[in-house]
Amino acid sequence: MGNKACQEGFRVLYTGTAKFIGQFKIAKAKATFLSELKRIERMDMLILDDFGMQGLDQQASGILMDIIEDRHGKRSTLIASQLVAKQWHDVIGERNVADAILDRIVHHALRVELADESIRKRKIKTESVFL
Repeated sequence: MGNKACQEGFRVLYTGTAKFIGQFKIAKAKATFLSELKRIERMDMLILDDFGMQGLDQQASGILMDIIEDRHGKRSTLIASQLVAKQWHDVIGERNVADAILDRIVHHALRVELADESIRKRKIKTESVFL
C-alpha cells in the first residue's frame, strides 16, 4: 500500500512502531516534539509496522495518542500488527487512552486480516527447496 501511494505521488513514512515512539520520546526530551509532530503531519500516509511487539509505557501511549489525534480525519494511518485489535488495550496500557486511540483508529478503519502464512515463511520454504 505504501509503495502504491508513493507511485501515486503521496508522501509516505514507513517505520517500526517502537523506533518511531522512541524518536518521539527523544524529541520530547529535546523540546522538539511539536516540530516532529508537524513533520509527521505533512505525511499523507503513516505506516506503523510491528505494533504491539512491545507494551507502551505511559509516555509512549500519550505520544501515540497525540499522533493519532493529530492525524484523525486528515491523513491516512496504517497500523500493521500480529495482534488482533482486542489485544491492543493490553499493549497500550492505560485504559482511557487505549479507548481514545482505538476509537479514532477504528471509527473509519478498513481492517485487513491476513490468515495465510507470512511471505517470509513462504520464501524460506521456497529457498530451502533449491538448496
